[in-house]
Amino acid sequence: MDALLQQGHHVRLLTRDPRRVQARSGLQVAALFPAPDLGGCDAAVSLAGEPISQRWSAAAKRRILDSRVQATSAVAEAARRSGTVKVLVSASATGFYGARGDETLDEGSAKGNDFTAQVCSAWEEAARPAEQAGLRLAILRIGVALHPDGGALQKMLPPFKLGLAGPLGSGRQWMPWVHRDDVVSLVLHALQTDAARGPLNASAPELVTNADFTRALGRALHRPTFLRAPAAALRLALGEMSTLLLDGQKVLPRRTLETGFRFAYPTLDAALAQFFGKPS
Repeated sequence: MDALLQQGHHVRLLTRDPRRVQARSGLQVAALFPAPDLGGCDAAVSLAGEPISQRWSAAAKRRILDSRVQATSAVAEAARRSGTVKVLVSASATGFYGARGDETLDEGSAKGNDFTAQVCSAWEEAARPAEQAGLRLAILRIGVALHPDGGALQKMLPPFKLGLAGPLGSGRQWMPWVHRDDVVSLVLHALQTDAARGPLNASAPELVTNADFTRALGRALHRPTFLRAPAAALRLALGEMSTLLLDGQKVLPRRTLETGFRFAYPTLDAALAQFFGKPS
């Protein structure tokens, strides 16, 4: 949002709670449900979704799925009805591919069959009515977006800073990561680039395992990373959600690069150096 404002765009924010967001943002804010009005807008971006990093009870799974499908359906339908919107950029995740071990995956790879894959598939299908109505649709399959101010990296920092971190399980699972600024840049690129159509992997071109990531973050913070977290303990503590930590995807952004997008932070060391400075 800030990036669009800095470029001089007018932004209309859709949310479930307009009053709360209006008080914080001062922007033009409208309710996401039941039927947002996007008349006069040139483009739409859908990013909403219940946090997936929670224990996956049956109720939580339903919230995770419904929040993504319902919000995306509402935006896609509003974009279709608007008469002015030409492009919809909709979020998804690299979880679309499921747990695939060492198989190298790109935007042409088939979907997986686990819970995250099912959620991402339904999430993407919710945006299809906009494409069927003639709008350009770009779907960003986002990896682990890194920034110390939020998300996964913020949660990792306390144990790493205390020297109480290490690889998760075997550490051999692949970890599709991306600097948060590159996600923002890819949203802007997708809005402005006609070649940006269909699925685009929002994950950095450097492939790393969880062990690689752990060592790199330890170097950046000047902390040891010897305390491996056993897979059995993670499964016991987190249940089915532990798959987010113990399984991964070896994802390359092939189609993303073909559209002309260039990552500002293509390597993990470069991304971590931007956050924490270069390790000595």
